[in-house]
Amino acid sequence: MAAGTDKGTPLDVARELFDREFSDVAHERLLAVHAPARSEISGNHTDHEGGHVIAGALNVAIDGVAAPNGTDRVRVASAGYPTFEIALDSLEEREDEHVTTAGLVRGMAACMARTGRTPAGFDLAMTSDIPSGGGLSSSAAVEAALGRVMEALWKGPEVSPVELAKMGQFAENRYFGKPCGLMDQAAVCLGGLAFMDFEDAGEPRTAKLELDFDAAGYALCLVDVGCDHAPFTADYAAVPVEMQQVAREFGHERLCEVDPAEFDRRLPELREKLGDRAILRAIHYWRENELVDKRWDALTSGDIDRFLELTRESGASSAMFLQNVSTGGSFQPAMLALGLAERILDGLGATRIHGGGFGGSIQCFVPLDMVEDFTDQMNAWLGEGACVHYQIAEKGAHAEWL
Repeated sequence: MAAGTDKGTPLDVARELFDREFSDVAHERLLAVHAPARSEISGNHTDHEGGHVIAGALNVAIDGVAAPNGTDRVRVASAGYPTFEIALDSLEEREDEHVTTAGLVRGMAACMARTGRTPAGFDLAMTSDIPSGGGLSSSAAVEAALGRVMEALWKGPEVSPVELAKMGQFAENRYFGKPCGLMDQAAVCLGGLAFMDFEDAGEPRTAKLELDFDAAGYALCLVDVGCDHAPFTADYAAVPVEMQQVAREFGHERLCEVDPAEFDRRLPELREKLGDRAILRAIHYWRENELVDKRWDALTSGDIDRFLELTRESGASSAMFLQNVSTGGSFQPAMLALGLAERILDGLGATRIHGGGFGGSIQCFVPLDMVEDFTDQMNAWLGEGACVHYQIAEKGAHAEWL
């Protein structure tokens, strides 16, 4: 994706929007904010079970311009959407703001207030080149952008990337009304390519690696399957529910707390009580968690061939055991996209489901000499712009004064 538009860089576009929407106030110094999208590199549905994940920030992002407005109201303009405002007199969750950006603003303000800050009004204009509905965590990017603006404008202590990520997760769970793990927010806030261990949900362990997939000979391509997650909300929500049903049979809340050997011993009983799919999804969790560690080792040692081999194993586990690629029937957009990608690659590179699954996007590692043909053919089948070649962005969510 292009870094800018015919109107200039994303920051130029945001500043033009800011000047147009908020000309009624004489703003002094302006604050620029940037929050990237993310790609889940490894760890399909492991984060909410306290497992391991590899994720990378991407070179598409939310960009914005903000400044205090001297009131108790936050006004937000987003390119392509109506401008709205909320009052900061109450930071309690509001059901009528679920699934809205207003809910995220209020939720992030509530989190920032707990750091000792005094919320005050500001104006914010944002633009985005993150594809909508493609599973690249645009909501996490919005949360991180809001958090960095509030951190800079409201006096208080520095907020670490992990703390900011936890705020974003809280805002999304409670104020936006959508359940999610911490992986999306952590990747957006950390930037670069990051390993994350969520066994301690309060203090996840993280590590970063500087790596350029292009330099290793493969393009990181994400393919929009032409259907967002909305039609599959119930299917998506069933994944953690069923995994956690297994965990509760052992007196725990997450699969990371369950002894796999004890699971094996009780498997016939668990199958009778919970059904086959819950058992298969638990099997996927332990298999995928091991694959995350092996893939991180391969990346840190520069063994791209081993990484790709393990990526193919990860994709197979998601399809066969996690079962978040298809719900059956004649409408199987993610499975179709995977089948088409495999048809072109013919055993080269690697493909897998990306993120939550069912809809959204698939992830492909494509040999560099095949990228143009691969992109052209996938776009011919799935629509212009469906396949995009991304790079890892080293910087996570941040704000700086202009």
